[in-house]
Amino acid sequence: MESVIEKNKFSASEKNYSEDSLKKDERGRKITKYVLITISVLFILLMLVLPLVSVIVNSLKEGLAFYFKALSTQYVLSALGVTLLATVIAVLVNTFFGVVASYLLTKFNFKGKNVLSTLIDIPFSISPVIAGLSFIMTFGRSGWAKPIVDSINSALGTDIQIVFAIPGVILATIFVTFPFVSREIVPVLNTVGTDEEEAAALMGAGGFKIFRKITFPHIKWALVYGIILCTARALGEFGAVHALSKTRGGTFTLPLEIDALYMQGSADSITSAFAASSLLVLIAIAVLILRNIFEARAKNKS
Repeated sequence: MESVIEKNKFSASEKNYSEDSLKKDERGRKITKYVLITISVLFILLMLVLPLVSVIVNSLKEGLAFYFKALSTQYVLSALGVTLLATVIAVLVNTFFGVVASYLLTKFNFKGKNVLSTLIDIPFSISPVIAGLSFIMTFGRSGWAKPIVDSINSALGTDIQIVFAIPGVILATIFVTFPFVSREIVPVLNTVGTDEEEAAALMGAGGFKIFRKITFPHIKWALVYGIILCTARALGEFGAVHALSKTRGGTFTLPLEIDALYMQGSADSITSAFAASSLLVLIAIAVLILRNIFEARAKNKS
């Protein structure tokens, strides 16, 4: 009888100990959670939110009249036009290439597949300034492609210029945004596999119909997400474009115009630089909202 009582006491004490241990673990997890939340919020506030709010506040420092006047100058409008033109062309080119390259890398086996996959990632690993300089060394006065461009101009009676002209800005923008679409699509296609497509082919479906009916529905949200990332990167590109753009009001993009305004050093020009910067901030916020919407839809679909 005494042994049973002692056993029950031991079991009760053991149970109390385990409950206390669980409470301590839960308390420790809560403390850790709140510490991590605090660190994350403080970091985001200090490194992201406050600088962006500062841009908006400084852009409106001279009032709304000055703000809209700064945005309507010839230089800013020209820079905005060049930025949008380069962005649209870069997104179109890289969307087409991204879909083609992704399909090639995931649906076919061939020699040099890993090499091609590595080459697509080159813009992630090298400085944009180096990319700009490489285009100068290719299409500049001493570049190996300069005679080819000159011969085309002579044959067609045109005056095509690459370096320090709009085509150079577009090429630089395409280069820096090269991998974004393909790198969003490839993981999706690898996950999906080829079973559905092979079954459709056995049933007599053609290649385009298989892509339209089976492949595209799987990749459409990844494609949209890649396009959004590509757009955001193209709008904010500075280094590669700076190397290939030297004419303010002609080949300057919006980031270059912001830099030029700020470097003038006067109070009005600095405020104008913040006003132009606010355009990029607002576009970036819109892109982030779109990204979150499409990301949520993609999760719901999956």
